[in-house]
Amino acid sequence: MTRQIREQLNTLIEAGELAAGTLLPSERELANTLKVARNVVRGAYEQLMDAGKLTSEGRKGRSVSSGRGGSKKKTSKASKTSKGGKARKK
Repeated sequence: MTRQIREQLNTLIEAGELAAGTLLPSERELANTLKVARNVVRGAYEQLMDAGKLTSEGRKGRSVSSGRGGSKKKTSKASKTSKGGKARKK
């Protein structure tokens, strides 16, 4: 099932039917719609993220990648705290 979902989403992305920046349904929402387990959808999403087709938008969900360079967007606590966490000394 994971493979089928991944291939269908990949086909839609490649055909341009899912444009760059398009937010995908949440794992729970898509799993309920397809009547499959949530981890099946999670696996498909993660495989597409590994392939550079999807990016994580944090709490907003996952979106179709712009396709430039195929880089994966992952944020960690370390990268969040290093962005402007310290004040400059004068």
